[in-house]
Amino acid sequence: MDNDSPLDEGSLDEDSSDFFINFPPEVQKAIDEILPRRDSLDEPDFNSIDYINTHFPTEQSLSNIDEVVIKMENQINTIDNEISTVIRSQIEGSKDGREALDEAQKVIKQLFIHIKDIKERAEKSEEMVREITRDIKQLDCAKRNLTLAITTLNHLHMLVGGVDTLKTLTKKRLYGEIALPLQAISEVMTHFENYSDISQIKNLSDQVKTIHIELAEQITQDFKDAFQGSSNKTVIPNKQLQQACLVISILDPKVKKELLKWFVNLQLQEYKHLFQETEDTAWLDKIDKRYAWIKRNLLEFEDRLGNIFPQNWEVSERIAVQFCHQTREELSKLMAKRKNEIDVKLLLYAIQKTTAFENLLFKRFTGVTLKEHFEKPATRNEQNSQETNHEEEFDAFRSPFNGLIGRCFIPHLEIYIESVDRNLADLIERFIQDEKHHRPTESTETQAAILPSCPDLFVFYKKSMIQCTQLDRGQSLLSLTRTFQKYLHEYAEKLLQNNLPKIEGQSLGTSVQNFTKDLQKISTSGLIQNFSSLLKEGEVTRFTKEDQSKICCILTTAEYCLETTQQLQDKLKEKIEPQLTEQIDLSKEQDQFHKVISNCIQLLVQDLENACEPSLNSMSKIQWQNIDAVGDQSPYITSVTTQLKTNIPIIRDNLAQSRKYFTQFCIKFANSFIPKFVQNLYKCKPINTEGAEQLLLDTHMLKTVLLNLPSISSQINVAAPATYSKVVIKGMTKAEMILKVVMTPIEPPKNFVDQCKKLLPECQLTDLYKILEMKSIKRQEQAVVVDIFKSHK
Repeated sequence: MDNDSPLDEGSLDEDSSDFFINFPPEVQKAIDEILPRRDSLDEPDFNSIDYINTHFPTEQSLSNIDEVVIKMENQINTIDNEISTVIRSQIEGSKDGREALDEAQKVIKQLFIHIKDIKERAEKSEEMVREITRDIKQLDCAKRNLTLAITTLNHLHMLVGGVDTLKTLTKKRLYGEIALPLQAISEVMTHFENYSDISQIKNLSDQVKTIHIELAEQITQDFKDAFQGSSNKTVIPNKQLQQACLVISILDPKVKKELLKWFVNLQLQEYKHLFQETEDTAWLDKIDKRYAWIKRNLLEFEDRLGNIFPQNWEVSERIAVQFCHQTREELSKLMAKRKNEIDVKLLLYAIQKTTAFENLLFKRFTGVTLKEHFEKPATRNEQNSQETNHEEEFDAFRSPFNGLIGRCFIPHLEIYIESVDRNLADLIERFIQDEKHHRPTESTETQAAILPSCPDLFVFYKKSMIQCTQLDRGQSLLSLTRTFQKYLHEYAEKLLQNNLPKIEGQSLGTSVQNFTKDLQKISTSGLIQNFSSLLKEGEVTRFTKEDQSKICCILTTAEYCLETTQQLQDKLKEKIEPQLTEQIDLSKEQDQFHKVISNCIQLLVQDLENACEPSLNSMSKIQWQNIDAVGDQSPYITSVTTQLKTNIPIIRDNLAQSRKYFTQFCIKFANSFIPKFVQNLYKCKPINTEGAEQLLLDTHMLKTVLLNLPSISSQINVAAPATYSKVVIKGMTKAEMILKVVMTPIEPPKNFVDQCKKLLPECQLTDLYKILEMKSIKRQEQAVVVDIFKSHK
């Protein structure tokens, strides 16, 4: 190695043959990927002894040692040369890098000098620009001041000249020439608002105000001179008054307001005289003459005088609105004095005519002037909460004219509510009489059969509600709602509940006694053959087919009432004033219809139970201990099935549009019938093994029939609702388990109790006693079983 080597050879132990440089694993892995190992010398765990043994495994192989050494020396020389070459190249590269770095530092110094020079020149340029623009800014400020001064002088010139012109034109009443300069001067005056402390400006401002006042008084007098002193109908509109209106539009709005108020009252003078309360035409029966008068006069006004006033003044609408206010006040006073003379026919006639007139106003006018009217203080007769509510909710109505006159009828609407009450009382009485002679409406594919009186009742309700909302959406509609509630109760009671067929007193006693005596006379072999005829003697029909249909009709009518009552409540809440919404509640009426539906379902269930009862009673009278072989299902099961096939289709067809209530009927029947079946099952004692097997077969057959109950005898076989199937499976499975326990040997008792617990997890002590009695277990043996049962508990 020469002196350029970066390694200090003296720092190494020349005698150490195990010198290695160990890199971290990740570095070593990267080196291996770039320079794969091709020699065992490159391995980190290189072992020299193993390496020598690999090359010289035997003594004979030592003869080649010279060749191996020469090869090794050549390899060492080659590696030394490569290392020297690499080190020299690194030294040369280091020198080049150092030179490049020196060069870069020199360039950076030069660049810094250039930047500093540019910055100094930029600062000098900025200062030069400021010097240049300083004079320009002064010129701009001077220009703005000069422009403002010139504009102000022009305005002042216009004001001085305009004031003189206005004075001249005002004296000559040349209103057509006044409008434009008056508008211009009014705008110019706004520019001098900040100069009011200057005496000359204040003097001019006072002169302009004086001209405004003089014009207002002069034009107002011109109108009064034109229309007073002679009949309004003889006045010929002239151009001067038309131009004067344009001047009024520029003056203070109060001038226009006062002029219109005077003019509108002038137009209604004749109306006040013709319809004062002492006149025959003032009463409600002549109310249509009031509306005929205003319609005629509005047409005449628009034909003769309409062109005088600008269109946006809406003079015709103002006359109509003022007419409405005066009419409402006069009618309120008049009805208060003659309250005893008002009947519902007269009241509704007046309301009908008034509503028609208010609708006519809505079609003719926009109602834009009504808000101005509502800004006025209320008169003494209008200071009540109802009036205030109506004005606050002005925008709530589709027509702004709705109730403008009609509100005066609100205090008298109790007459209308009383009339509705009487009409509903008569209607309910007529329904009761008609029900005795008419059949219910026929059912359709989309509508169940219902009592014809039901739609008639709600049609009357709808008409009454619409009529009342046109009159009042406040307390009157609330009173009407209470009347609706009263007759919903009456309908539910008198037309629905009272018309349900009555269940007669039980008449099964004698039939069952005779039936039992006949059973005792029959031998076991002849039981099956004679069972059918005996069952027929015990059958009791509670309701006819017509009775069943009527119950279903009342149920569907109650359902219709229930749904329509909910819709009625929603509509009333929508129509009534918001602050009264919470007082609309028809939940009690809906509960009453729910009760009728529940009663109908209970009657149908009870009737079907009564039809099946003789068959269940006969089941416990059979001598089950004498059964010697298991056959087909017993006749009492056939009898029950026959009753179900006879009655269910009638009910299902009548409730075709009320499937949820038909399902409720099926569930209630199952919940009632199956426990009765279990009770009769316990009565089948004593019983032998064959008898228990026969009963188990019968129970399974009945379970199958009950699972198919909702679609029994139907051409369309639809799966029963899951809620119903769950009830049947639970109840009938218990019956099957009871029989399986009965079939379990009593010995040993512990096994019997274990089986009982397994098959009937909810078995109570009373159930155990009944099962033991079915098996005819003696009292002493029962005690042993009971003790074991109790210990298990």
